[in-house]
Amino acid sequence: METETLKLTGKHFSKLGLMYFLGTLLIIGLQYGEYYFFCAFFPYVLENQTIYFLIQMLSMYAITMPLMGLLIRTVPASTGEKKKMSFGKWICAFLIAYAAMYLANIVGNIITAIIGSIKGSAVSNDIISIATSNSTFVNLIIMVILAPIAEELLFRKMLVDRTVKYGEGIAVFTSALFFGLFHGNLNQFAYAFVIGGIFAYVYVKTRNVKYTIFLHMLINFMGSVLSLGVIRLAHLEELLSGTLTTNEEMMAYLMNNLTGLAIFMIYFLLIIALVITGIILFAINARKITFEKTEDTVPKGKRFITYYINIGMLAFIIFWIIRIIFQLFS
Repeated sequence: METETLKLTGKHFSKLGLMYFLGTLLIIGLQYGEYYFFCAFFPYVLENQTIYFLIQMLSMYAITMPLMGLLIRTVPASTGEKKKMSFGKWICAFLIAYAAMYLANIVGNIITAIIGSIKGSAVSNDIISIATSNSTFVNLIIMVILAPIAEELLFRKMLVDRTVKYGEGIAVFTSALFFGLFHGNLNQFAYAFVIGGIFAYVYVKTRNVKYTIFLHMLINFMGSVLSLGVIRLAHLEELLSGTLTTNEEMMAYLMNNLTGLAIFMIYFLLIIALVITGIILFAINARKITFEKTEDTVPKGKRFITYYINIGMLAFIIFWIIRIIFQLFS
């Protein structure tokens, strides 16, 4: 009986991983198709990074991600009763998630810096260059509205609903792992894995995806709209671009931008206050974090192999690990 249960569980996870893998291929396939299409017929589109970014993102959120969702829906899901989350608890979750993201991002940057020093060149972080080159309106539409809605539906609601019957811990870890890998680079994997786990925990306990969508929106707003807005308001683009190479240039720039530096310092202190508050709140609430088990939980010692060592899961995980490694050393 146990052997049959393990076999059925393995098939369930394998099919789930395969659907996410096939969805990934659809997304990447369309992106390459668009690239070669524009190369052949409209090469000038590729010269405008913002327009090309918009085309790729809109086609992903309007075409390939919905198709990915249809593939995932072929895997059986379990439903749960929605529970309300007070605004105070939601704010607490945001502060904890923001602090975790901030600290994980530092760790990710340190790791990539070490790798960069080993290979002799810096590891590129495409998301930063894309965000800084886009207008505030584009970042607001893509990163603050469309991305949180699509990603929370795919990596929280749909993924958790199909894994939570095997235990809340497994559902949270799988959601965090898939979400982190899907970002495709080590810089983002570090913090996406962490906040993905926090978002998944919120969804597991409430079974209401609107809470995680709004959490995701606020996190992305802080990173891609507010922070860049402060940098532009403070006129710090030149300082952060690395074009100032001499001490004289640096001093002249700083003396001419004292007001901008003051604005940025106030914002930086606000961020530090948010991070410290999040750390304190996590320390206070750490003992309240619990993961319910179910009757379908696989026995200890067989969980990792049953859940993740199968064709579908390995296809998705290995595919993204290879892409992350390639990005690191390209």
